[in-house]
Amino acid sequence: MSTPDDGSRDARTGAARGEDAATGRGTGPGPAAAPAPGTAPAPGTAAAPAPRTAPAPAPAPARRPASVYGVGTEPDARFSLANERTALAWLRTALGLVAGGVGLASLASLTDPHVVVDVVAALACVTGGLVALYALRRWRANERALRLGRPLPVPGALPTLVAGVVLLGLLLAAFALGRAV
Repeated sequence: MSTPDDGSRDARTGAARGEDAATGRGTGPGPAAAPAPGTAPAPGTAAAPAPRTAPAPAPAPARRPASVYGVGTEPDARFSLANERTALAWLRTALGLVAGGVGLASLASLTDPHVVVDVVAALACVTGGLVALYALRRWRANERALRLGRPLPVPGALPTLVAGVVLLGLLLAAFALGRAV
């Protein structure tokens, strides 16, 4: 097989570019077979199609809140989605607390008015609202930490919420036992 002798040889084997050193046969289009940029292809060869370039992507609309999305770089989507799922779990907890408070308030209205049940109902509703605010605050702090490559903040409200639920359970148990006696 003859190849154009343009002086381009492989430095290791001495074979012309595009040829196998052992057999002297062509190995397919190599650097010597491709025409130089801006020149016409060799006679008898098909012209290579022009490379297609993808259109430039449209600029993304500004994401909100800017205090979260305006900093750092985009993290792996899995981490952002996990952060969102955690925030939604906190919101479900908050909604459960509010619903429990509404249920207790409804139950208290059907029985003898007891201040304890009304207070517990109000506390459950207020705690549910505070947990919802905490979920938003925590989501923002975690997302910013992910975007900036910093460690995630320490979950400060979790021990407080656990202590509150245990205290609420103990108070309701004591109230129920006091009514039974």
